[in-house]
Amino acid sequence: MNCYTAKDLAQSARTVRKNTIVIANDIPEDKYGFKAAPDFRSVGELLTHIAVSYGFQYQIHATERRKTMDGFDFPSLMQRMIAEEKQARGKNQIIELLHTSGEKWAAWVEGLSEDFLAERVEMPARANAPARTRFDMILSVKEHEMHHRGQLMLIERMLSIVPHLTREMQARMASAMVAQKS
Repeated sequence: MNCYTAKDLAQSARTVRKNTIVIANDIPEDKYGFKAAPDFRSVGELLTHIAVSYGFQYQIHATERRKTMDGFDFPSLMQRMIAEEKQARGKNQIIELLHTSGEKWAAWVEGLSEDFLAERVEMPARANAPARTRFDMILSVKEHEMHHRGQLMLIERMLSIVPHLTREMQARMASAMVAQKS
């Protein structure tokens, strides 16, 4: 029995995406071209990357239902995803893409069985790596988004924006202080 079900995984993906969308809304559109370093993705590119990157695991598990990564056309998929990231989009289009792709992913994950999540996928022979469960690979989508969301929160600080999670924590602390004084 898995204590962390597909429904739990989908709900946590929705929570992570909700927080990413708050950040996307907090950053002004005129800062979507900002890059933290010359070889870094811009804010808009990073948000688009987050929105489309689930497609890697979706291709493996939903579309192809692969049991082995041998023969997987990784370069072709990466080229398609990079081209998708480079498409010109405004802030509202990126936020809509975050909404739609996040919900597509979460809705699919929510319907997965424990048996499917427990299946093992063999890594390519050249990788000399052990097989991974589908659960582990699917969970990596959320981990990947949180990695990039950490980058976005640092970028917010660079742009003199206090991240929403910090603002919320500060509000709770202020409220607790007021309650303590009463």
